[in-house]
Amino acid sequence: MFGFGKKTTIPTASEALPGRHESVSVAAANIVTGNPMQGPFPTYLQQCVLGMGCFWGVERLFWRQPGVYTTAVGYAGGLTPNPLYEEVCSGGTGHNEVVLVVFNPAVVTFDQLLRLFWESHDPTQGMQQGPDRGTQYRSGIYTSSVTQHQQAEASRAEFQLALTASGFGAITTEILPAPVFYYAEDYHQQYLQKNPGGYCSLRGTGARCTLPTPMATSA
Repeated sequence: MFGFGKKTTIPTASEALPGRHESVSVAAANIVTGNPMQGPFPTYLQQCVLGMGCFWGVERLFWRQPGVYTTAVGYAGGLTPNPLYEEVCSGGTGHNEVVLVVFNPAVVTFDQLLRLFWESHDPTQGMQQGPDRGTQYRSGIYTSSVTQHQQAEASRAEFQLALTASGFGAITTEILPAPVFYYAEDYHQQYLQKNPGGYCSLRGTGARCTLPTPMATSA
């Protein structure tokens, strides 16, 4: 539709689609948790943004976790302001399909969420996750603090050891300070709650390698 196809390289600024000034409208609350999907959030909460392939299944994975206050799907890491789903899928925006995870660190730590992240997808596939291929399916951790960034890098090094021991290749996950998070269209929000039989890329895919020992929990 947009002439890009399923590209596996991020477009340059001159190649990227122009986007728009207006953001999409989404429901006020997550229909599973009942909590708001947009901030400002209570100050005792933390947040991170994660990319693991198609965001429908990823969002369900995290809304099920005790201590997760809310989740929302969206786009991040690209060049086009306020992109639409078809544009992201064209490869013309550079954005990743991601999930915003807002959580209570007194109930679930960031290290515990990282463990779930690594063990629930294959972080070695580059611009792909299972059968889904394109820049929007890359593995990514987008952190909201220096401490989170350090934890993410440490967990990547630890999980690489476990992957190597199990015969898997190098991790391709990008770890970056959280860029602008653009909410996806409302029909994508909590998609698998609205469509229980819908597509989930996490089924039967991924380098399901479990970390050998629990990661240390930061104070």
